[in-house]
Amino acid sequence: MGVENQKKEEDQTKSKGWLWWLIVLVLASMVFAAAVLTLLKNFKHSNPSGPGVPDHPGPIVAEYANALGMAMQFFDIQKSGKLVDDRVWWRGDSGLQDGIGSDGMDLDLSKGMYDAGDLVKFGFPMAFTATILSWAILEYGDQMNSVNQLGYAQDSLNVSFPQVQEFYNSTGYGDELLWAAAWLYHATRDESYLSYVTEINGQAFANWGSLSWFSWDDKHAGTQVLLSRINFFGGKEMTVTENVDIQMYRKTAEIIMCGLLPDSPTSTSSRTQNGLIWVIEWHSLQHSMASAFLAVLYSDYMLTSQTEMLYCDGKSFKPEDLRKFAMSQVDYVLGKNPMEMSYVVGYGSNFPQYVHHRGSSIPVDAETGCKDGFKWLYSPKPNPNEAIGALVGGPFFNDTYNDVRNNSMQTEPSTYNNALFVALLSGLVTTSSVVQSFS
Repeated sequence: MGVENQKKEEDQTKSKGWLWWLIVLVLASMVFAAAVLTLLKNFKHSNPSGPGVPDHPGPIVAEYANALGMAMQFFDIQKSGKLVDDRVWWRGDSGLQDGIGSDGMDLDLSKGMYDAGDLVKFGFPMAFTATILSWAILEYGDQMNSVNQLGYAQDSLNVSFPQVQEFYNSTGYGDELLWAAAWLYHATRDESYLSYVTEINGQAFANWGSLSWFSWDDKHAGTQVLLSRINFFGGKEMTVTENVDIQMYRKTAEIIMCGLLPDSPTSTSSRTQNGLIWVIEWHSLQHSMASAFLAVLYSDYMLTSQTEMLYCDGKSFKPEDLRKFAMSQVDYVLGKNPMEMSYVVGYGSNFPQYVHHRGSSIPVDAETGCKDGFKWLYSPKPNPNEAIGALVGGPFFNDTYNDVRNNSMQTEPSTYNNALFVALLSGLVTTSSVVQSFS
């Protein structure tokens, strides 16, 4: 039994190392993935130690645990392909012929996730979703497990391509990991499909809009925090030059954190009167959830490394100040806002009823084709199928919300917003330090 337990622990450590590699590859690949991977090769797994550093999950926050369980269900709603053990009664199989058609392709693109309220599977948003869920599992898997959500998070990342599926089967994680990655793998390994997307249909989706500072289309802030992790916990074989370079990322991350803290001298003005981080009107909650997730991560990095203070233009802050900020963003979403409503479908007694979501708004017994849904889009009736756990787009800058199905900028949910919400809740559902490295 001792040998079996040792092997199981080694296998789980290997699996965490692989997921960490996936995080860095997707999140930081455009600028410095190669450098990060080189540094991570020398990391050793170690546990936090020292006074005041918890080594296991603390008391569970019931409100956050409830919200986390709901938010995880939304990924079941968004899954494409042949569904297995799906928890959503009104959802069925879909997209089974994706990748096989008149364009001369013969690819299995049936899996993946519809990114938002319509039946579209976009590559970059899906990659961001998979990345954030993986990052959350690596940092807060123990906390997810303490509220029985780790398995669901892993299922949401189910994979079907043989190399990774075989790997995870061998480590005991089951065969339902990296659901989104299965689609990404098949969609990007075939040059004909990439050509079809970029050259034939590229212009139709070329209006990307303005970039923001941490979202599926701009990962700069997330990358700074991710790389600051290396500076906090180090690598044994890093050179002096490498340490200096990584230190610069941590300094940038500190500037970001100081901008988020409401009492900081350099606090950002990009927030509503009631304290919600707010950048743009489209899917506004993406930025508050992303900001809060980075804040709770950085707070835990400080706690685990026993870094007592963060200095912002002469004023000092503790790890708990960052955590308090993160909690304020979650609490706003769950009902502590001027509208006195939850922005999560199914949470509380007052939540959105007219979510911009095709599957949620069309009755299950309706006879309809792909182009016949407008009568339900403009219907005055609430959605017949509740999209439990869906985090809608969010409020306007004046803290108001117009619950109208055709108001997609406010009422449409998305996988990438929900992934950030899940990651954030996983860091707040109970107190715990983070592991220092995964390899």
